[in-house]
Amino acid sequence: QVQIVESGGGLVQPGGFLRLSCAASGSLFSGAYVSWYRQAPGKQREWVATISSTGSTNYLVSVKGRFTISRDNAKNTVYLQMNSLNPEDTAVYSCNLMILGKDYWGQGTQVTVSS
Repeated sequence: QVQIVESGGGLVQPGGFLRLSCAASGSLFSGAYVSWYRQAPGKQREWVATISSTGSTNYLVSVKGRFTISRDNAKNTVYLQMNSLNPEDTAVYSCNLMILGKDYWGQGTQVTVSS
């Protein structure tokens, strides 16, 4: 069983930055595809970014150039560096791992962008 813990959320002013972390248990982390999703109040969950087991990355168009996803397999952790945040980025951000065809989710971390 894989357990995931996200951290790093909080309140930030427009134009600010945050770094989210997604820490996972288990020995298969290095082979996992890891994605960040977000869900704003009253909206459906939205995919944000993915990093493959080989380090390839993909981003939602609206965050490309502002967000960077990266991984440290030695620490079983994926990061989401979020710069130039704006109020539209306000959401609960959740981490998803796909390993051997199975999906695992964390509990999410709240990001609020407000002055």
